[in-house]
Amino acid sequence: MSFIFQPMTTAGLFIHGSEYKFPVRRVYCVGRNYAAHAREMGFDPDREPPFFFCKPNDLESIVPVNTDPVNIPYPTETSNFHYEIELVVAIGKDAKNVSVEDAVNYIYGYAVGLDMTRRDLQMGMREKGRPWEIGKAFDFSAPIGPIHSIQQTGELNQADIHLTVNDATKQRSDISHLIWSVAETIANLSTLFELKAGDLIFTGTPEGVGAVVKGDVMRADIDGLTGITVNVQ
Repeated sequence: MSFIFQPMTTAGLFIHGSEYKFPVRRVYCVGRNYAAHAREMGFDPDREPPFFFCKPNDLESIVPVNTDPVNIPYPTETSNFHYEIELVVAIGKDAKNVSVEDAVNYIYGYAVGLDMTRRDLQMGMREKGRPWEIGKAFDFSAPIGPIHSIQQTGELNQADIHLTVNDATKQRSDISHLIWSVAETIANLSTLFELKAGDLIFTGTPEGVGAVVKGDVMRADIDGLTGITVNVQ
């Protein structure tokens, strides 16, 4: 098949211990999935059904990170650029209407990710009841570290998750504090979309989100996974 211009190149994430890369299909994100973060954003953290939004899957938005630090630019049209550390789940095979008990069988692996957010634009859209895309789905908004296969890590239900800015701790929690667990999230999302190999799920961020400026250095770590260092320029 011929195209009128060159099609988009598939974004590929590093895989820990492998020469191959993980091809990204779709990027789903779970909103307000830690109770303390829901409170700091002004919401009641009752266990209502999870809600989702998406980020682009292109190489302009996804920033693959290996062991070396990477640079991202301070984005346009914002004065309130926020970090959100998250556990990212990589889906390894097609999943439709899966049960919570069976959800783990669809996980390829896990990675550390940052859901970077133009908070002022997101809040402006929220107040007007409009979609969040301009606050969440911009260029360089999704730095993601190497994926560790579930065969290497085992199922992750408990692990320290923390982020520092210029060596000062800003976010710290445990993934066991997710309102909706990874398995519950996969099961719920698989009723709304048929998940495919290559899909990613950002599972939500703990409390302590805040702004960064040019020159700041973010370090994001989850126990058992390769952490990432991201410089704002």
